[in-house]
Amino acid sequence: MLQEGDAMPDFSAPTDGDGALTAADLKGAPAVIYFYPKDDTPGCTTEAKDFTDMAADFAALGVKVVGVSKDTVAKHDKFKAKHDLSLILASDADGGMCEAFGAWGVKKMYGKEYEGIIRSTFLIDAGGSVAKVWPKVKVKGHAAEVLEAAKAL
Repeated sequence: MLQEGDAMPDFSAPTDGDGALTAADLKGAPAVIYFYPKDDTPGCTTEAKDFTDMAADFAALGVKVVGVSKDTVAKHDKFKAKHDLSLILASDADGGMCEAFGAWGVKKMYGKEYEGIIRSTFLIDAGGSVAKVWPKVKVKGHAAEVLEAAKAL
């Protein structure tokens, strides 16, 4: 997993609304990139809604918020519409972005191990370096914690 001080990896990903996002698009301003397992599941929905509820606060700081999962762009579009989400959702169907950030690995549920997206968040500074990392995120209160860290940039 990326550590504080590491450079943001280069990436290119399609986004909701038939958009596209690259690492270069995020340079010059701070950004939050958070990885989540699946659209429209309870924890992922709560996390996306929490970031959306604080969208104006992040925007006031000039911070873009990007959610990343392996879901398709079409699923992202439905997820955003259903829950009135305002953040950017990137599709990492091939898992390259998850791998580059270190957000893919072995997880456990009900005693079984499997590989999947590790819920994690990265605060990127305006220069493109990782300012803060939250590995193995617990959803409750997370967006507020990320906002406080963004204010300190």
